[in-house]
Amino acid sequence: MNKILKYRILTIMITAILLFLSGCHVISQQLREQVKSETSFHDVLQDPERFKGQMIIVSGVIIETTNTKEGTLIKVLQRPAGFRGQPKDTDITEGRFIAQDERFLDPAVYTKDRELTLAGEIQGKRILPTGEMEYTYPVIQARELHLWPVKKQTNHNFYNDSFYSPFWSGYPTYIIVRHRCNKK
Repeated sequence: MNKILKYRILTIMITAILLFLSGCHVISQQLREQVKSETSFHDVLQDPERFKGQMIIVSGVIIETTNTKEGTLIKVLQRPAGFRGQPKDTDITEGRFIAQDERFLDPAVYTKDRELTLAGEIQGKRILPTGEMEYTYPVIQARELHLWPVKKQTNHNFYNDSFYSPFWSGYPTYIIVRHRCNKK
C-alpha cells in the first residue's frame, strides 16, 4: 500500500512539473522584466522616436525577409499575442514593423507567413514603400527571436473508417512541424 501511494505522489509531481514547464513564455524572464507594461505596440506605431531605446515584446507573421550588409531585416505584420506569446490566428492587427538582427537569418527558414515572437529594443522608424504608398515602420533591434512551428493541414482523415459511417467526413487534422528556436 505504501509503495502504491509513493508512485501516485511521484506521478502527480511529475505531471505538475510538466504542466508548469509547458506554460512558460518563449521570451526569457530577464528580457520580460525590462519591458515597460505601459508601452503598447499601438503607441510605438504612432511615434517610434518617442520610445527609442525601450524594450518591447511583440508577435506577428512574417511578410518578407531581406539580408543586407548590416544583417537581416524582417518585415512583420503585428498580431496580438496569445498563450506563451504566440500570435493569435486572427485578422486583427495594429500594423507592421521591422525586426532587425545583426546575424544572417536564412530567408528559407524565416519565410512568408511564419509566426514570430520577438523581444527587442526600439531603434526608431524607417519609411519604406508598401505598394504605391509610403509606410512608416517602427524598427526593433531583436534581442530574442522565436519562430513558431509550422502548421500544415493534411487531407488524411482518421475518422473516415468503415467502422464509423461511410458518409462520415470527419474533421481536418493538423500536423505540427517543429523547428529549432533561434535565440541569441
